[in-house]
Amino acid sequence: MTDKPFAVMVTGGAGYIGSHAVLALADAGWPVVVLDNLVTGFRWAVDPRATLVEGDVGDEALVGRAIGEHGIGAIMHFAGSVVVPESVKNPLKYYGNNTANSRALIAAAVAGGVRHFIFSSTAATYGVPDESPVTEATPQVPINPYGMSKLMTEIMLKDVAAAHPLNYCALRYFNVAGADPQGRSGQSTAGATHLIKVANEAATGKRGHVAIFGTDYATPDGTGVRDYIHVTDLAAAHLLALDALIADPAASHVYNCGYGRGFSVLEVLDAVERASGVTIERRMEPRRAGDPDALIAANDAIVRAFGWRPAHDDLDTIVAHALAWERHLGRRNAG
Repeated sequence: MTDKPFAVMVTGGAGYIGSHAVLALADAGWPVVVLDNLVTGFRWAVDPRATLVEGDVGDEALVGRAIGEHGIGAIMHFAGSVVVPESVKNPLKYYGNNTANSRALIAAAVAGGVRHFIFSSTAATYGVPDESPVTEATPQVPINPYGMSKLMTEIMLKDVAAAHPLNYCALRYFNVAGADPQGRSGQSTAGATHLIKVANEAATGKRGHVAIFGTDYATPDGTGVRDYIHVTDLAAAHLLALDALIADPAASHVYNCGYGRGFSVLEVLDAVERASGVTIERRMEPRRAGDPDALIAANDAIVRAFGWRPAHDDLDTIVAHALAWERHLGRRNAG
């Protein structure tokens, strides 16, 4: 038996970040229901302590039934499409999967009496910010459909919270990386575009080189600088957000999730080489449109509000956990 007041629905709980949130919730004793259509997620990635409902977040009737049958009191919403270049080529997919489906999910939540909603937002809502580090008050001017689709969901949540008895927390992620320290989950999606994942694929022989997009940025070594956050620390932030929403049902929150410092592309590649003992072939490519020199989170707001204390704020640790998972995937796929 659990002492928790309700169950938590995790959309996209068979995916990368969602599966880590499921682990954190289950470790903390929460009953968890995963809603995932398994298009990009994996059935095996769902913790056995959770109940899996296979389906789409845009299916209001299905979501409504699941809310009623499982006593859902809060939703953590991770389901969506996340590849920025794809969003430029296929914007309607992103406005469908990210914005329209979120609207359907929020509607089902309101109809089902769900009181708390935690949303997986992104630093992409800021576009190319004029300041660094980026604060929650930095203007949100997305430069691609991915960022805009997430911003539109933030706006919906703000409006819905003003009109209905639902409070929310939107967490704007910076560059999420790493894997569960216990080796229970990690980034498994084929064709991933995230640097640490790509570099570890190169270190384990799954790809021949790593492309470096631009070496003329206004940074110490000329390559882009990003704020990398360990996925387990990010999952912990979601649990703190849930506690805060329950503690004050009248308050909603928006916070950046990052460490407040960044590493360049070359620094990340050096870290992967240190961890793996493998020299990675580096190929210089032209800059990509819209890539800022540096994108670093100001995280003092979430630290102050939630008492969030990252446990894995170390690039070598993030890379080591990601590499261990990459090797595990290699063994799994070989077997």
